[in-house]
Amino acid sequence: MKSDVSVIIPNYNGEKFIANCLDSIMVQSFYEFGRLEIIVVDDCSTDTSVEIIKTYKNVTLIENPVNAGFDRSVNQGILASNGKYCLLLNNDVVVDPDFVRYLYLHIDDDQEIFSVSSKMVRYYERDKLDDTGDFYNILGWGYKRGDGQSVAAYHNASPIFSACAGAAIYRHAVFSEIGLFDEAFFAYMEDIDIGYRGLIYGYKNCYEPKAICYHIGSATTAEGQKYSPFKVQISARNNIYVAYKNMPLLQLLVNSPFLVVGFIVKYVLFLKRGFGKDYAAGIKAGLKNYKKVEKVPFKAKNLKNYFLIEFQLILNVFRMIENKRMK
Repeated sequence: MKSDVSVIIPNYNGEKFIANCLDSIMVQSFYEFGRLEIIVVDDCSTDTSVEIIKTYKNVTLIENPVNAGFDRSVNQGILASNGKYCLLLNNDVVVDPDFVRYLYLHIDDDQEIFSVSSKMVRYYERDKLDDTGDFYNILGWGYKRGDGQSVAAYHNASPIFSACAGAAIYRHAVFSEIGLFDEAFFAYMEDIDIGYRGLIYGYKNCYEPKAICYHIGSATTAEGQKYSPFKVQISARNNIYVAYKNMPLLQLLVNSPFLVVGFIVKYVLFLKRGFGKDYAAGIKAGLKNYKKVEKVPFKAKNLKNYFLIEFQLILNVFRMIENKRMK
């Protein structure tokens, strides 16, 4: 039987988190009026998380022989799912009982919505936000709106640049039009990339404040730390990928001075934090391997959308400044 929502959870060595995540899905109020399927894609975990997952009878488990990254796992889950909507959830997230319902009601209300991001709260600091939708600007910087701000902020539904794939719902049918998550990214920035593609094709990305969840953050790839050499390097590389892939040549040329300034400023900031070499290595890898990502084909019918996106890229610099001021 076809599901209304397919919950897809990528897992790698998540023995400390996965049970809490799954338990919070099992008590969703959505079960009262909608059909829900749960798919966990495990990337060759070496801990006991697979054994834990197998104790849940209503969960479909896909076991990979190697760790091919977040994007490959998510795509496997999407392709294996039968829901009208795909809800992506990190294994270190715990959700409120009405979480699925509010995301479903929001995305189901408008056929032009591609994704809806939730109100993510810091797991260990419940008075602070973790993410209320992601933004990307002309400097080539992606950032989390609301990170570190009061949990009382951002209480209204609003448009965003892209949803955070750690806890967001997507319209399944749109993937066949714009493509799945780009596996060349491996992890990080892939949600901004796919949200960017959605905007190019004329779809909307939105934020739903009533869908609340609690996120530990970087539990799998950075051991709970905000920065790690791996995270800094791969994020820097993927910043190059996002710009090259989604901007037509003319737009890329126009924006290139701002992108260069943005990358230089980021390098200086990471240098002060002790990650300068990692950031530089990521930028170098992005410039060397940018052809590994396939550019979004330019179509004249999307010209209006490119102009709207360019306006957003400029506006998002000022939004970023305001976002930092409010912390």
